[in-house]
Amino acid sequence: MAARKAKAKKPPAPKGEPADSEEVEADEEEAEAESDGEEPGEGEEELSTELADDEFVDTTAESADEAPATTSDEARGTSLARLDPMAIYMREVQRHPLLTPEEAHELAVRYAETQDVDAAARLVTSNLRLVVKIAYEYRRAYRNMMDLVQEGNIGLMQAVKRYDPYRGVKLSSYAAWWIRAYILRFILNNWRMVKIGTTQAQRKLFFNLSKEKQRLSAMGIEPTHAEIAKRLNVEEQEVIEMDRRLSRSDASLDASVGDSEGKPTTRMDLLPATSAGPDESAESSEMQELLKQHLAEFRRTLKDKDIAIFDKRIVADEPLTLQELGDEFGVSRERVRQLEARLTGKLRAFLRERLGDAVGVGGA
Repeated sequence: MAARKAKAKKPPAPKGEPADSEEVEADEEEAEAESDGEEPGEGEEELSTELADDEFVDTTAESADEAPATTSDEARGTSLARLDPMAIYMREVQRHPLLTPEEAHELAVRYAETQDVDAAARLVTSNLRLVVKIAYEYRRAYRNMMDLVQEGNIGLMQAVKRYDPYRGVKLSSYAAWWIRAYILRFILNNWRMVKIGTTQAQRKLFFNLSKEKQRLSAMGIEPTHAEIAKRLNVEEQEVIEMDRRLSRSDASLDASVGDSEGKPTTRMDLLPATSAGPDESAESSEMQELLKQHLAEFRRTLKDKDIAIFDKRIVADEPLTLQELGDEFGVSRERVRQLEARLTGKLRAFLRERLGDAVGVGGA
């Protein structure tokens, strides 16, 4: 215990500099163990408090109080400290007390039975340290730690919402899966501007392709696409496509690819035009107007149920179902289908007579 206190009373980091990452990781591992519901031993709560006070000290406030009343550059440098959002967040997290296993179980049962929001809030805040600890595992994959922590907090809230206290599993163990799932999904969706992992097989390859290549090479096996697909239980084509995507970086459409008449040419300039030309637009407008006239002429030849089917099924923006028309006519939906098929045949013949083969009706 004396050794642990000696470690806890280590001099604080210089003002304006964040704590070493190794010290933060050690502190977060201890926080995870406590968030699992293990009751801290004698002196451990004091140790945690001293570490928090040493590592996450508010340097801005202290520097403002201690700076001498001078306008020198050195004085200005000591009175200003770099803002560290992660350190500020950790100070806030330390304010929320940890729960004993009995308290955590009692709150979980209360929330499961009564949906008490206050109980859920205490369960969430007492496990915020666990989110930070898990987020630190992925700090090399995504640099913005606060983004990872926020996504992990969403996963933690989902875990509390779905947790069953009667299964005999600790909340922290159950929540770790949800926290990791949300963090991994966020990394996958934001790793590049264009998503590359939209299916289960692609997500598996995104996280395991490089590791599987290294593992096979270490075993003396050539990491071919077929071998990787066999070991990861995915299609070989999926491995080929993912390998191609991961080996290339995103390419901007605005990037210059050459010069044309003294002006830079971008990929956007080389894309084919998608809009129709003036001649095609005029032709389409004329055809639409002609078709509208012929449809109106065809409608004047109809009677009774055929008019209703034509208006409510064939040319309607939101056509009624066969059953709805059958209820309106007092007949079966099969009878309505027969009437519609006969009417569609008559319309096809009418338009072919007027327009030739320029317009198809009913898949013709």
